[in-house]
Amino acid sequence: MIKTNLYLPYEVLFKEINESLHTEVGNNFFELLYIVSGTGVQIINENRLSYEPGHLFLITPQDAHSLEIKSPTTIFQLRFTDIYIKNGPFTSNNLYKLEYILQHAHHQPGCILKRITDKNLVHPVIEAIRHEYHNPTLYNTELIQLLINTLIVIIARNISEYLPENINKQSDGKTHHLLEYIQTHIYEPEKLSVTVMSQKFGISETYLGRYFKKQANETLQDYISKYRIKLVENRLLYSDLRVGEIANELGFNDESHLNKIFKKHRGTTPSAFRKNKVN
Repeated sequence: MIKTNLYLPYEVLFKEINESLHTEVGNNFFELLYIVSGTGVQIINENRLSYEPGHLFLITPQDAHSLEIKSPTTIFQLRFTDIYIKNGPFTSNNLYKLEYILQHAHHQPGCILKRITDKNLVHPVIEAIRHEYHNPTLYNTELIQLLINTLIVIIARNISEYLPENINKQSDGKTHHLLEYIQTHIYEPEKLSVTVMSQKFGISETYLGRYFKKQANETLQDYISKYRIKLVENRLLYSDLRVGEIANELGFNDESHLNKIFKKHRGTTPSAFRKNKVN
């Protein structure tokens, strides 16, 4: 499969597809994919979830993504690069947070719209983009860009709910880098020790925990544990991986270790959680 590069700040596409659609890891752009009509299965980083009209997916450069078509599907695709974000109308105070939020959306499979009001808002925005796209007239480009910016802010608002509450409201640059480091190396527990991170970020081992809790309003180990458990949930719900395979992928000592940690946080075993949620 050939990687695709985007040479413009953004690109808008409307497609009718009857065969499976694949997105390669390593593209140089983000992609918003909205299901206008049709049904099938979305696969993102080996997680599977059914799609239907109204679902909106964000695909980052780190994601492997495909659609398995069950019925003829019409999609809206918006591709945009970091350059578009940096040159957009976003204020300097929010620019870094917006970039961070977009870069770390790839761990969340499924439709990114969690707010009912935003689901109702997205459809008319995309229909307006479609109208302007097919009926070019005066100020057409400027209006499309305003609508695109609206979509980007909507998805950022929904994705930000996965981040610690304080990070959404107030945090310095080092905190964002620290969270980025944790999420990047979540599969490598040896890189998430206090000793390694204190050396990486130039913060003493004795102060690192207090610093993180002040910024994120939860302890460093609590954040790492909750994040790993959330990833375990995603694997249980959206993949066919066995519990032992999930434990190995996410750096637990073995399946029994994962069972113990998962039951501590969720009050049930991974197998029981999967059975209850799927059934």
